[in-house]
Amino acid sequence: MEWIDRLNEAINYIEEHITEEISYEQLAQIAFCSPYHFQRMFAYMANIPLSEYIRRRRMSLAAVDLQNKEEKIIDIAFKYGYTSPTAFNRAFQSVHGIAPSSVRKEGTSIKSFPPISFKITIKGVEELNYRIEAKEAFRIVGISQPLYKEIEKNFEIVPQMWQNAAMDGTVPKLVSLMDSAPKGILGISICNDQEDWKYFIAAASTKAIDNTLEEYTVPPFTWAIFSGEGQCPQAIQELEQRIVTEWLPTSGYEYDNGPDIEVYLNTDPQNAQYEVWIPVTKK
Repeated sequence: MEWIDRLNEAINYIEEHITEEISYEQLAQIAFCSPYHFQRMFAYMANIPLSEYIRRRRMSLAAVDLQNKEEKIIDIAFKYGYTSPTAFNRAFQSVHGIAPSSVRKEGTSIKSFPPISFKITIKGVEELNYRIEAKEAFRIVGISQPLYKEIEKNFEIVPQMWQNAAMDGTVPKLVSLMDSAPKGILGISICNDQEDWKYFIAAASTKAIDNTLEEYTVPPFTWAIFSGEGQCPQAIQELEQRIVTEWLPTSGYEYDNGPDIEVYLNTDPQNAQYEVWIPVTKK
């Protein structure tokens, strides 16, 4: 229950600071993980990105404030962090489907989004196959792109990277360089507190590379390694969701401050075999 309690404490922090700039770093500290892992956990647990949840909560409260006809719309917009009336109007319409001024008309229907509360639910529908392994540092070579701190902004970057890598010959090139464990094409999210965030498509290798590729050393960690198969990316996303919502809360482990790794054991996206590696530490 400790892990769930931390998530609920993070929700309380959001509510207490809803009219201020919400610090993702502070939320992560409350949950004892990195901002990246907190956002992933939140999205999987709540089925909504963190930034969208915060926006819906603000617009829900703004709608209540707008029913007070004495308060100016521009003042309400500023209260919830919008210095531009246009931006506030756009955000409000995206949530409620109407302009802020329409709320003041009698009988207008608006939406309410109450605060989320997390709890453990017992599922146990399907087994999860995993192992815990301590690994020394290993070198990877490949291509990378910077990632945004709000992870939902990366949902277009990463798929486009994979599409380009498949079309321009990068994937076969990485296969030819692969000579170390883990044996497979790697998708690595490097999103810790000490480095700029980036995503790698890579292979574990000790071989020399040309100037079209770059290298990175994955630090030593203890990994929880889960195996799966199916059509990607849907199957691997479902596995990652189950790891966060079913395994992690009662595992006795929590996220360590390291990269997440997807290991693709074959290159057929329609019938992929893969592993998901998450860095963990004992609670």
